Amino acid sequence: MITVLFFAKYREQLGLGRMTLPLATATTVSELKIRLVADGGDEWAAVLFAGNTLCAVNQTIAHDTDTIGDGDEVAFYPPVTGG
Repeated sequence: MITVLFFAKYREQLGLGRMTLPLATATTVSELKIRLVADGGDEWAAVLFAGNTLCAVNQTIAHDTDTIGDGDEVAFYPPVTGG
């Protein structure tokens, strides 16, 4: 399982801040985004494929080609977040 987190305006747009997903094999950030959009539709695409959306895997900035493994935490957030 992986934990996927959404912060700031993305949490508001998608209506959730956290979800868990099964992960049978290692995948990339890009493959995860495609999977989420396939399940969520256009609204998810607008968030995940916005040019300025940032991603972190286990609290380290990640890129689309980075690998996600079982037990990882993946976070998506806009470039500026506040308390």
